[in-house]
Amino acid sequence: MQKSIIIYSSVDGHTKEICEKIAGYMIGDSDIFSVDDNPEIQNYEKIIIGASIRYGKYRTKLFDFIESNIEVISEKENAFFSVNVVARKAEKNTPNTNPYVQKFLNSTTWIPNKVEVFAGKIDYPKYKFLDKYAIKFIMWITKGPTDTSKRYEFTDWDKVKNFAKNI
Repeated sequence: MQKSIIIYSSVDGHTKEICEKIAGYMIGDSDIFSVDDNPEIQNYEKIIIGASIRYGKYRTKLFDFIESNIEVISEKENAFFSVNVVARKAEKNTPNTNPYVQKFLNSTTWIPNKVEVFAGKIDYPKYKFLDKYAIKFIMWITKGPTDTSKRYEFTDWDKVKNFAKNI
């Protein structure tokens, strides 16, 4: 039976939640680790890496992990997915049209076998003061939700399920 590893880079935990859903849909055993754990990956047949965006950037540890493991990742069946709120817009919810996926692909030597993008969520009540109002300002500029008393989840869980089943 194939064994998969799902590695995530997340700021607020939504990417980890998506990884847990993916693991539940996949056939075979799946282990989930944060990129911060610097997991050993050589004993897995499939390597899936998911990362979220905060203020237009992926975390540096994501790129460090990929570059230090590029040979192993590249020789295995692999996939990458991005989680960002920009993907809530129909014109930016595919790997070819999402600016953050394109930015990622242009910033790494890794060429994933499969790439996907999922819309994330905004959890205003969870954020610290500065994050809350910085994100509110970004949402105001991009015509997104700005009521800071609410949570907004944009993730298409059927899309997540289809991604998992096609890995």
